[in-house]
Amino acid sequence: MKDYHVLVVEDDKEILDGIGIYLKNQGYTVFKASNGIEGLEIIEKEEIHLAIVDLMMPRMDGLTMTMKLREKHEFPVIILTAKSEEIDKVNGLNIGADDYVTKPFAPMELLARVNSQLRRYSKFHGMTQREEDNVYVIGGLELNEDTVQVTVDGNPVKMTPLEFKILALLMKHPGQVFSSDEIYERVWNERAVGTDTIMVHVRNIREKIEINPRDPKYLKVVWGVGYKIEKQ
Repeated sequence: MKDYHVLVVEDDKEILDGIGIYLKNQGYTVFKASNGIEGLEIIEKEEIHLAIVDLMMPRMDGLTMTMKLREKHEFPVIILTAKSEEIDKVNGLNIGADDYVTKPFAPMELLARVNSQLRRYSKFHGMTQREEDNVYVIGGLELNEDTVQVTVDGNPVKMTPLEFKILALLMKHPGQVFSSDEIYERVWNERAVGTDTIMVHVRNIREKIEINPRDPKYLKVVWGVGYKIEKQ
C-alpha cells in the first residue's frame, strides 16, 4: 500500500487531534494545520494526497483555502461543515471540494470517505496498479470475479452467490438501468417469472455495501424502471 499523506485543517484542536489519531491508526501520514494559511503553506512544502478542511476557521476559511489550492492541485478535498452551513457546503462543492462530512460525525464515516476518495484518486492517477482483467472498481466498491470477492473501502463483504452475480452484472455496466426481468434472465439464465425475489436480493446487497442503505451511494433504484450502479 502506498504511504498516503493526509492534511487536516481544523481550528478546534480536540477535533484536529482526534482526526489525526484515527488517520494514523489507518496507516496514513498526517499533517495538521489550524487555519487555511497554514494549510496552504504545508501543501507547498509536502506531497499531499488528500485534504480534510473545516469551513469556519480564523485567518483563512475553508472555502478560500479550497479555492486557492484548486489553482494548482487536483488531490481530493473533503470539507467539514456544521448543519447550519448548508449553503457553504454547496459552495464548497461548487468550487472544487470532492465530498463533505457534517459535524458531528462518526469517525468511521469520515474514514470511509477518506478511503473512497483516495482509492478513486489513486486509480485515476495511476498510483495503484491493476493487473487483473476481472476487477471492477466503482468509487470505494471493488468486485473481483477471479477471487469472487467484494470489498467496500478496502473492507471485505460477504456475498451469497446470487448477490455476487447481481452486483457483478450492475458493476460491469455502471449507469445502465436493468429491469427486474433483465436481471433475473441474465443471472438465473431462464425466463423471468415473478421477479419479487430481485427486490429482496437488492435490499440485502444494499445492507452490505452502503454506509446508509436508506440513502444509497452505489445501488440506486430508478422508480418504475429498475436498478443501476451509479457512476462515481
